[in-house]
Amino acid sequence: MKNSPNRIVGIVFGVVYLLVGILGFAVTGGVGFLATEGGLLIGVFEVNPLHNIVHLLVGAALLGGGIAGVGAAKGINGTVGVVYLLVGVIGFFIAGTAANILALNTADHILHLGSALILLGVSLGADRDRAVAARPAV
Repeated sequence: MKNSPNRIVGIVFGVVYLLVGILGFAVTGGVGFLATEGGLLIGVFEVNPLHNIVHLLVGAALLGGGIAGVGAAKGINGTVGVVYLLVGVIGFFIAGTAANILALNTADHILHLGSALILLGVSLGADRDRAVAARPAV
């Protein structure tokens, strides 16, 4: 299962989120670290320096899991998927408030929810034999 769906998704999403984190710094010059409004990445996604760092950490985790193996990728994809599902939903309620320390906007919420659905779908639906094979025989 070297090229399992979980590994592929983990590696691809990891690389994308690392790039987004790096590129985000190009649009956040002069933006406060915890600013509730940030610079626009590709003219749509609002980011601040903390948001960029979160993207770097998430990207590194996903990439690391994808490289480590199917079990690690499956676990990290599921964990990030759950976190992004929560961030996507909560983001709608904190936008425009002081609690929006990641400078989230509607485009961010939709992207986070989309990422969550893909990551959770792959984590829960693919590589099921891997989870079974990991259990000790009784």
